[in-house]
Amino acid sequence: MATLQQAVQVLETLYPLRYAESWDHPGLIVGDLEDEVRSIVFAADPTMTVIDEAIASGADLIVCHHPLFFRAVHEVSTQGFRGQIVSKLYRNHCALWVGHTNADASYRGVAQAAADAFGLLDQRPLIPIDDPTAEHAVGEGRVGHLAEPMALEDFAALVARELPATRYGVQVSGPLNMPVQRIAVLPGSGDSMFGDVNALGVDVYVTSDLRHHPATDEMQQALYEAKMREHGVPLGNGGALDSPAVSPCLINTPHSAIESMWFRYALEDVPAAIEQATGDKVVARWNDMRTDPWDLVIN
Repeated sequence: MATLQQAVQVLETLYPLRYAESWDHPGLIVGDLEDEVRSIVFAADPTMTVIDEAIASGADLIVCHHPLFFRAVHEVSTQGFRGQIVSKLYRNHCALWVGHTNADASYRGVAQAAADAFGLLDQRPLIPIDDPTAEHAVGEGRVGHLAEPMALEDFAALVARELPATRYGVQVSGPLNMPVQRIAVLPGSGDSMFGDVNALGVDVYVTSDLRHHPATDEMQQALYEAKMREHGVPLGNGGALDSPAVSPCLINTPHSAIESMWFRYALEDVPAAIEQATGDKVVARWNDMRTDPWDLVIN
């Protein structure tokens, strides 16, 4: 059977660690490289419930998007839940590998999977990564266009349908009947990227974790610029009266939902690459249980 070392080599070929942000530390978190890998479970977050379910099912490897250790730690005793997870994984010979910002930027990774699901054509990375060895364009986020314009409300409904189910849904900001076609997608926390997105002249920005003040400022500025141009005052976008507002409409998605969409591709790509590399077949499945922290939303 394929070993964990071979499985990790495959994962880090598909989702290279060099694509990760400087503050991020993805890769193999727990595991004995000599253990065999027959069964892989994909999941958004390494929560205790996800870990217990994977171990009970006989999984040898869990591939998660979000890290178990997001910040530096100095102990992994069972005084805390992370230490308990590490203990359970080792005692049951189940490894944990994390594809975080490296998977965000990869071909058929997080950003591309979301953009494909939302129907974006002629995609390119929002923030490209220069990798001469890559056969396809890689980088953070995706920018593309829909085959035909559609109302913002209809596009938001499409996004909601494609996302894995969560409790708190999708939020939309902008004129709901506005025709939209050019789209930017950045899975994960995206309001730090407003400046980059605004320079693209897109109609909609799909992201997650939008905070009240940055999002409000974006939309107020967009509405103000559009109104001033109607009155012949060329604000925004280099002063072009006929150009769209610099700030796009916003669609705020549940973080874990949009960031787990890449497992639709990983379920095919990882087992196929392991078989090609080793000659051995592995079983893979996606545990798509809801792992965001909210259990109830009252409107």
